Amino acid sequence: MALILGLESSCDETAAALVTGARAVLAHRLATQEAQHRPFGGVVPEIAARAHVEVMTPLVEQALAEAGVRLSDVDAIAATAGPGLIGGVMVGLVTGKALAHAAGKPLIAVNHLEGHALSPRLANPNLHFPYLLLLVSGGHCQLLFVEGVGRYRRLATTIDDAAGEAFDKTAKLLGLGFPGGPAVEQAAKQGDPKAVPLPRPLLGAREPHFSFAGLKSAVLRARDAGLYRPEDIAASFQQAVVDCLIDRTARAIDIADGATALVVAGGVAANGTIRAALEALAARQGLPFFAPPLWLCTDNAAMIGWAGAERFAAGLTDPLDIAARPRWPLDPDAEKARGAGVKA
Repeated sequence: MALILGLESSCDETAAALVTGARAVLAHRLATQEAQHRPFGGVVPEIAARAHVEVMTPLVEQALAEAGVRLSDVDAIAATAGPGLIGGVMVGLVTGKALAHAAGKPLIAVNHLEGHALSPRLANPNLHFPYLLLLVSGGHCQLLFVEGVGRYRRLATTIDDAAGEAFDKTAKLLGLGFPGGPAVEQAAKQGDPKAVPLPRPLLGAREPHFSFAGLKSAVLRARDAGLYRPEDIAASFQQAVVDCLIDRTARAIDIADGATALVVAGGVAANGTIRAALEALAARQGLPFFAPPLWLCTDNAAMIGWAGAERFAAGLTDPLDIAARPRWPLDPDAEKARGAGVKA
């Protein structure tokens, strides 16, 4: 089985991993930047890029040592080539190019979203194509019909903000800390999900698209009203997101003919309330449910290494002059969602 070195640097996590085509993660090293970004309540691109430069090479060396292999033992180098913060993406991709060139190994430029999309297959060999994927993270909220490696049909997307972005903004509005997703989830455990009347954008709409910008604005108004505890706002917000995700995903199931399973991936997939609601939806629809373990939900290099292994097995490699991409849709031919803003 192929041995792949995976590199990830698309946002504020720097990581390196050694992954085999037999689904073995021989090593995984990750450096977080939470402390650097916490004073700003969000990721600062320039700080992130500089931090990637400082730790990427040591992480690669540590991963190789942990796995007990040399660079010459690796069959290919897989690096995130987008989408993401372009400064960070360039750090990982340039590192991958340099290592591939120096060792005479193939380069695999991985779409970060494909890393998330295939990560449940790393965790579970029983997940087979095709499947319906809810890809939900800080920058993306999409429903995709995953037909195979490199073959994705987008059924829905957000017309404005991603669910993860809404979690982060809510945490900042309520003063809950950074990173926002886990902070809101923790606060919600102490709150009443029915305490604050919040909207459910696009609930019941024919097309299974998402919208969270109005929900963020409603959270701001609820905070400024001074009538509710932060914990109750957090719980009510989280429930509103759950209701939207379940309603929209149920609609996608209706139109995703031939899906063998319902799958969730991405950073927001680490939210326990959301996972439980999706699992219940899958059971009602008679579909198996798959979600990667929590450590594979957030940005990591194991999923990039695995996506590289899947692409390598399919004979898909890339030239050393391939460019980093701040935007890189999995389904470039998908029609723009009606009413979508520039970010969608």
